[in-house]
Amino acid sequence: MISDIPPFDVKLGYELYTLLLQGVEAGWKKSKSLIVVTNGALGLLPLSLLPTAPAEIYVADDPLFSSYRAVPWLARNYAVTSVPSSAALRTLRQLPPGKPGRGELIGFGDPLFSPEQAEEAAREQDSIKMADAGMTVTRGMPLKRRSSPKLEGVDSAELAMLPRLPDTAEELRSIALALQADPSKVLRLGKDANEEAVKTMDLSGFKVLAFATHGLVPGELNGLTQPALALSAPAVAGVEGDGLLTMEEVLTLKLDADWVVLSACNTGAGEGAGAEAASGLGRAFFYAGTRALLVTNWSVHSQSARELVTDLFKRQADDPKLTRAEALRLAMMALVDGPGYVGADGKTEFAYAHPLFWAPYTIIGDGGAR
Repeated sequence: MISDIPPFDVKLGYELYTLLLQGVEAGWKKSKSLIVVTNGALGLLPLSLLPTAPAEIYVADDPLFSSYRAVPWLARNYAVTSVPSSAALRTLRQLPPGKPGRGELIGFGDPLFSPEQAEEAAREQDSIKMADAGMTVTRGMPLKRRSSPKLEGVDSAELAMLPRLPDTAEELRSIALALQADPSKVLRLGKDANEEAVKTMDLSGFKVLAFATHGLVPGELNGLTQPALALSAPAVAGVEGDGLLTMEEVLTLKLDADWVVLSACNTGAGEGAGAEAASGLGRAFFYAGTRALLVTNWSVHSQSARELVTDLFKRQADDPKLTRAEALRLAMMALVDGPGYVGADGKTEFAYAHPLFWAPYTIIGDGGAR
């Protein structure tokens, strides 16, 4: 339920800020961006959501979560980027600029993991709707978030057990339009989001490469020995392969990308299992030739995710000088300060100012120029 979302502990958040950052403020306070190296449990916490001063929120605020707009989040004034190490940042910044003439986007999303999901997609007649679009959502209504794999305790799960992510198709379409690209030409959705399509396409000609699917770790599926992205089942797509783009296969790709977006690959899922997937896949994508990754640290709310990511890329399209990290910061704060979830009656049902909605996004790599 919307009302069951726990309050964010702003007091504890501020205590973390004082322990992690306040003592070294003199070294970064005058900057506009922070580059951090974190690992372990701290690597699962986006530092953007730390309050920089004491604050209070009100559980009974109206609209719900609106009092979070007044919290002095670190992201209010500072763009935060994560890097695996200082050496990795140095290497990334020594990369040559992307070749001119690249297309804006290539995206793969809403893969079909079983014949039953393919039948479901066919019934939709290519009219994919947001799971919560058009509904009046109140404090007592369910919160629609993207499904995560429920594979805990399963020794040998099949690809067909993965839940479909139909709302990711709409997110990718919105990104394409924000980048003034034709969705019908730059998106591979449903059965077209398959392993063969990724491996045979020349991906070096695109600035943004987006995968809207599950990230998996060794052991989550039968025979999986390395991190992987789940793509359409071979039987559904009519192609060879196992439906998985593994870390080893990512290493063989040839990219010249400013961004790789791993949407719905939740880096905080499964008690850190998703972080392992994003970490391994991230290293592989850097090796393959990307300058930055955009990942999520927990399962996101579909509609707010679409708004934030679309806004991020629209800002970069409108201002080529805007850095990746600053574009993300501005998109985050626009979501915090914006109207939130607006019901059918035109009234805001709840604000998107709670960190659940805006804070899961992390840039790993070079958060600088496009």
